[in-house]
Amino acid sequence: MTPDRTRPADSYSPLYFLASLGSGGLAVTFFMFLMFWVPHPDQPVPVFEDLARVFDAGTPAMQATAAIAMTGIAFFAFKNVQLLIWNLRAYAQFKRNDGHAGFASSNAQSATLAMPLALAMTVNAMFIVGLVFVPGLWSIVEYLFPMALVAFLAIAVLAFSQIGSFLGRILTQPGAFQMDGHNSFAQMMPAFALSMIAVGLSAPAAMSQAPAVIGLSLVLSTLLGTASIIYALFAAITGFNSMLSHGTAREAGPTLMVVVPLMTVLGIMALRQTHGLHGLGAHGTPADTLMFLTRLMSVQLVFLALGLLILRRQNYFRDFVFGSQTSPGSYALVCPGVALSVLTHFWVNKGLVGAGLIAKFSPAYWSLTAIAIALQIAMIALVLRLNRQHFARNTAAVPTPAE
Repeated sequence: MTPDRTRPADSYSPLYFLASLGSGGLAVTFFMFLMFWVPHPDQPVPVFEDLARVFDAGTPAMQATAAIAMTGIAFFAFKNVQLLIWNLRAYAQFKRNDGHAGFASSNAQSATLAMPLALAMTVNAMFIVGLVFVPGLWSIVEYLFPMALVAFLAIAVLAFSQIGSFLGRILTQPGAFQMDGHNSFAQMMPAFALSMIAVGLSAPAAMSQAPAVIGLSLVLSTLLGTASIIYALFAAITGFNSMLSHGTAREAGPTLMVVVPLMTVLGIMALRQTHGLHGLGAHGTPADTLMFLTRLMSVQLVFLALGLLILRRQNYFRDFVFGSQTSPGSYALVCPGVALSVLTHFWVNKGLVGAGLIAKFSPAYWSLTAIAIALQIAMIALVLRLNRQHFARNTAAVPTPAE
């Protein structure tokens, strides 16, 4: 028998941009090691020079940690870019196929927002790569911030163009939107994309020393963040209403947990904005930060529990992760785990340690941090598993068209 050389990924869906997104997110989880464990007294984030000091005079444990983090960042940033390039090429070909017209006239059209979502993540990941691997980058960072704002604004224009195309169609053509096919949180993709752009736009507010750049960053990130929240509320309310009537679409089950990464991304945006506002004379307290992060994590845990309940009832993991069926939407499973891992690091360090409830590097600190690391390891295993399922040749997996 001739082996089947067709990969599930050859049945292309824009949801495969989530494969690039997941790898970029994992690069961020490794950056958390450096962010919170490596001293960086001269700037708000660790840079190459801080790591050089670790390798020159740090403890063996710190040196090993830095080496692991740098290796993880390099590997997953590479996979992020590699999968982004593959997706851009595949999407260009997909648009020329006969099936694209049907896709563009269905509810699934909103999945195209996975493209600006992945693009924004790649810009964020490349900034991390620059901080970690490029000597002297911080000395010219004030020149890079305006360039970053321009890059994120260009991605925002793409995102709003795609959202406008989708909403313009469904809100002007009666019957263009199928409510019975809205039984998931798949329509939250535009909100997720806007939030990822917003968090990128907020970075200069936290790190720049130029008031004009800080102000522009605050305004633009607030605009995108607010748009994300408004879109998410409408999509969640209408989606939940449809799920109550029609049940949850089986392949779209992972989207029930999209609220988890949404909370992390918008939370980091808010923390960056708060840091920028400090430079403009505003003040907050460590207790405020603790309660803010705790509320975000509470929302995350509620939707994580809901999503896992539905996925378990539908035997999603048995069939689409460990079984022979495949769905590009499976990559949406990576986002909640990565997001919860990242926010746990912030909750422990900026929340509990910042408020003085636990001591840094104490047994309690490492016990809670172990949760973040366990989630990170699980998501690494999941990404490697999904990549083999979807991109390896000679696979026995049965591709299932995305909804």
